[in-house]
Amino acid sequence: MNKKAIEAAPLRSVGPYSLAIDTGQAVYLSGQVHLDGETGKLVEGDIGAQTRQCLENLKKVLAAAGLGFEHVVKTTVFLTSMSDFAGMNQVYADYMVAPFPARSTVQVAALPLGARVEIEAIAHRSV
Repeated sequence: MNKKAIEAAPLRSVGPYSLAIDTGQAVYLSGQVHLDGETGKLVEGDIGAQTRQCLENLKKVLAAAGLGFEHVVKTTVFLTSMSDFAGMNQVYADYMVAPFPARSTVQVAALPLGARVEIEAIAHRSV
């Protein structure tokens, strides 16, 4: 299997991982928190604004791989509080394309950098 790391400036990983790995047909996108790639700081505001930044970051990584949200087949959403679910879901619906990807949403104790939401995705070229 061929593996190619995807970079999407100004985004960068904050550890020893790639923003995404392209295997030819599938692209595995690492989770994105609501980090502004230009400032290196978390976007403040409500869960909607934070979710929007996560999805904008994923959009940049998808574009760097030559893909868009129409290619996404699976997402996982991590929330530090399920009370944020409705606000996250409202913004999430603005980005995803029917037929909507499969999704898991889980509550976690904490996320990197003190984030409240993180979203990862798997995209497929032949979709």
